[in-house]
Amino acid sequence: MRGCGAMDEQAVTIAGLALGTFAIRLGGYLLGARMPATGPWERVLRALPGCLIAALLATILVQAGPAEWGAAAVSLAVALLSRNLPLTMVAGVAAVYLLRGLV
Repeated sequence: MRGCGAMDEQAVTIAGLALGTFAIRLGGYLLGARMPATGPWERVLRALPGCLIAALLATILVQAGPAEWGAAAVSLAVALLSRNLPLTMVAGVAAVYLLRGLV
């Protein structure tokens, strides 16, 4: 039974990854339950997702070409006009898809 060793190794890998995923989610839940619900830290934590998205977008745009810059402009216009996040995301994805085909 030479194949059993590979199967055991895969099972251990899958179990380890599942355990790691569970630990990360449980840790996030436990940490989130201890976060302040009011005050300055609450305001910082509420603003954090937007800051992270802005940082990721800035990093991407620094390395981007004309199609991505055009899609960012379309997304910004849709966001300012509609104030609708799902619509902004769909417009951005559609714009980058179309512009990459043209550029």
